[in-house]
Amino acid sequence: MSTGELLSIEPQELEFAFELKKQISCSMQLKNNTNNHVAFKVKTTNPKKYCVRPNTGVVMPHSVCDVTVTMQAQKEAPPDMQCKDKFLLQSAVASPGITTKDITPELFNKESGNQVEECKLKVNYVAPRQPPSPVREGSEEGSSPRASISDNGTINTTDSAVPRAYAESHERSSSETRALVSKLTDEKNSAIQQSNKLHQELELLRRQGNKSRGGIPFLYVVVIGLLSFLLGYLVK
Repeated sequence: MSTGELLSIEPQELEFAFELKKQISCSMQLKNNTNNHVAFKVKTTNPKKYCVRPNTGVVMPHSVCDVTVTMQAQKEAPPDMQCKDKFLLQSAVASPGITTKDITPELFNKESGNQVEECKLKVNYVAPRQPPSPVREGSEEGSSPRASISDNGTINTTDSAVPRAYAESHERSSSETRALVSKLTDEKNSAIQQSNKLHQELELLRRQGNKSRGGIPFLYVVVIGLLSFLLGYLVK
């Protein structure tokens, strides 16, 4: 802040976030440190390039006034982003009741015996500020888990999607296992029933063969025995 006897000016340098083909504005604040009415006027070395609102005015005692400086859209960037433009702020003690229309160039003439102050302001070009990246709240599908390391070196995952996904995977695995066990149990019980049925049929054939003269064919008995053996093996 530049502190004078009449006005305090903040900032001392005008900074523009330079972008091609775009109007850019910055502001400065004028504070009246006296019990008098203070008139001011803003001048620049390049008036076609800048628009100052207000460029003249009156600051009441112990009051402030905001001034906006707008740079017109530029088609080319200056070499090394250095700007040679300057501003001059003139301030002078004015009589009570003065208005902007009453301000004349003679008011800022020191030779007329008026109390006048002058402050020069430089112009700087700075890189435009980048907006912060939006942070998504909560967990979303496809997002990477965020982890932190605790004091004891343990990695703690803060994304609730990881334990939830693990629980869902575990539940699916358990359901599939139960379904497979149930299927195998049904097949085993079916094989036991078939084996018992074949044993009963074989026993019946043996009894019928003993009663008949010729008995039952040997090959048929062998086939029935092999089937019974295979079913017994499957049951185990």
